[in-house]
Amino acid sequence: MTRSFPALLTVLLLALAPTLQAGAPPAPPKGLAPKGSCAVCGMHVPNFPNWAAVVTFQDGGQAWFDGPKDLFTYLQDLKRYAPKRRAQDIATIQVKNYYTLKHIDARKAFFVLGSDVMGPMGKELVPFATEPQAQDFLKDHRGQKILPFQEITQATIKGLE
Repeated sequence: MTRSFPALLTVLLLALAPTLQAGAPPAPPKGLAPKGSCAVCGMHVPNFPNWAAVVTFQDGGQAWFDGPKDLFTYLQDLKRYAPKRRAQDIATIQVKNYYTLKHIDARKAFFVLGSDVMGPMGKELVPFATEPQAQDFLKDHRGQKILPFQEITQATIKGLE
């Protein structure tokens, strides 16, 4: 039995090797694995894990999105997309930092508009945890503008269509 242990260990390590490689995207935090359909467009959110955004309500309910653009569409017309919910019911709003792929507080994030990077549905708001990250991205990807969460309006979203 002890002779088979090294062989078993080798097989396990080879099976896990792809997930242990340097540069592999980090796993999403527990409880924040993308699931279901986008609450705005109906696309299957797990198909776009790098862009997934989520609103978590105080009762634990969640609304998932295939990208920040649909997240803002939802937030700006909550009565249409979630008629039984109110803005006061929202506990957290999270987007993924484009560079780190970690969920960040959308309310504190900076979003780049007009870049050459496309999201699941075309032009997208590209989120970052810090303004310097957003500035670097803006320069590298021909972005047009950086906006904090509170400055994104319906007109901003319409401009991405």
